[in-house]
Parts: sequence; C-alpha cells; structure tokens
Amino acid sequence: MGTSPVNSSDAEHPKILVVDDHPSSRMTAVALLSVEGYEVLEAESGFAALELVTKIAPDLILLDVMMPGMDGFEVCRHLKQDEHTRLIPVVFVTALNDRRARLRGIESGGDDFLTKPFDQLELSARVKSLIRQKRLNEDLDHAGQVLFSIARTIERRDPNTGDHCDRLVKRGQAFGEFLHLSRQEIRDLLWGAYLHDIGKVGIPDSVLLKQGKLSDDEWMIMRQHVLIGEQICQPLRTMKGVLPIIRHHHERWDGSGYPDGLTGDDIPFLAQVFQLLDIYDALTSERPYKIAYTPEESLDIMVQETRQGWRNPVLMQQFVEFIQAASNNLAPSSSSLIESA
Repeated sequence: MGTSPVNSSDAEHPKILVVDDHPSSRMTAVALLSVEGYEVLEAESGFAALELVTKIAPDLILLDVMMPGMDGFEVCRHLKQDEHTRLIPVVFVTALNDRRARLRGIESGGDDFLTKPFDQLELSARVKSLIRQKRLNEDLDHAGQVLFSIARTIERRDPNTGDHCDRLVKRGQAFGEFLHLSRQEIRDLLWGAYLHDIGKVGIPDSVLLKQGKLSDDEWMIMRQHVLIGEQICQPLRTMKGVLPIIRHHHERWDGSGYPDGLTGDDIPFLAQVFQLLDIYDALTSERPYKIAYTPEESLDIMVQETRQGWRNPVLMQQFVEFIQAASNNLAPSSSSLIESA
C-alpha cells in the first residue's frame, strides 16, 4: 500500500481499487501504483469489488475483464447505473489487441483501457488524468446541487407556489414517458421543473411577492427572470439541455411571448412541453389571486388559449389525452375544442 501522497499539498491520498482474480496481477498493479503514492486496495472478484466500492468510495477502479462469476463488463454496468458510483472512472485491463473486449467495455461505460503487462509510464499518466477528470466532474456535480438548493430556496421564498416544483417533476416524468421522450430529454425536463424559475433570485421582493397586479415597469422587471436564470445555469455543461426550458418557457406559438418572441417550432420542443405542465399546475392550484380550477376547467382554458394561437395545437391535443388518461372522470369535450381550432 502507498504511504506518501501523490501531491504533498493534498489532504487525502487518492484511492485506487484493483480488481483481478489473479493475485500476481494485483500485486503488480499495487506495486506500480504504490510507488506513485496512491492508496491501493484490492478485490479478487466482481462481487467483492461492488461491496467494497460502497465502503471506500475509490477515486478510480482498475478492472480486469475476465473474471469468474461476474466479469468486468457487468461490474462496470452496475457502477455506471448507480447515481452514487457513476462518476468513478473505470479502467479495463484487457489482453493486447483484444478489439472485441474494448468494444464491450465502451458499451458498458468504461472510461479507458490498459493492456497487460503494464507499462508504468502509461499507467501513471492515465490514472492521473482520470482522477483529475473525476474531481472536475465532482465539482460540476456539486455546483449543480448548489443550483437545485438555490431553486428550492426561491420556491420557499414565494409561499404562494407551495410544492409547485415537486408536482411538475412528478407530472413531467409521466408526460415525458407518454410522449416517448428519451431518457436524456426526460432528465432535462425534470431538471427544468426545479430550475425554470431560478432567475427569480434576482427579482426584488417588492415585485416578486406583490399581491396586486404588476405595473408595466414591474412586469418588465419580472420578465428578466428567464434571462437571469439562463445566465446562472449557463456555465455548467450538464445544464445544456435545460437552458432552452429556462429561457423559453414563456414563449407563445404566435410569437407574443417572451423573451425572444419566437414562433411555432422555433420554440424549443422541451420548452413547449414544459410550458403546458407549468400552466396546468398553475391553473389547478390555488393562489391568493385565484381559485384552483378543476382539471376539466383548466384544460378548457388552455384549449381556448391554443385557439387564440398561444400553444402548439398538436402538443396541446396530446396533453389533453394525457390528462384524460390519468383522470377518467374528465369529460371528452376538451378534445373536440382543439380539433375545431
């Protein structure tokens, strides 16, 4: 095991887990990595590796491909599908020029490949690079958590919205599946549910919490929240798919929305999807300035707005069908209103 740090200024020694059913192979890897100052731990099987990962949280896993019971590919798939371990880099150890193993490794989510026997310089360079990348990814992940925390604070700042974001998340998941959106699109939709109004952190309380009707000047200030929100989230690459939702969820199909007055399919599709969820939740929720409308009344209002040109009529029809499928007591009259638009 390593006894000196990779960098004397680091408070913790990076931990590496070596997984191989051959003791001699593990000994070689341990010797080479210990010289570099890493804390090295060993596992002799895939099952032992998965159990150990939850206890030690390694910074990198050096994983042999061919092992009895559970091979390296299956171990990697387990790790990459788990929210708590997906950021741990996995380096597959393969036979020289084993193209098939490399392809399977890529499919299972592996981050890099090394061949036996190890070249110490190559091993050192790849391990250092991947650990550095892991820590950058963790920083991004932590920054995202900060954004979600800010969004929660904003929601609590406005007592009128209640559990608005949580309701949007639950209905967004169901509507995304109803539309057969991809896993990535549904994730962006759910993140948008939490972050769509994060820009309200820059709106004064005198405007945000005003009980009466906003003046023209106050309304101009309120509209800035979509631009502020986009600026807050823009530096994070993981937010790329969420930014269009944040910026454009107040656009209208006929171009009368804000901030850019986009029309038709120039409005990003996920922003259109999210807008329907957002409006429906607002209509069906009680606020100081309005009663809570029934699901049928809310759909009727949204359909009328669609006939005015504010919404995508095809998507609105799908939303009506989605709500009706979830609530069997809704009358079918709303559908005919859209079809006659």
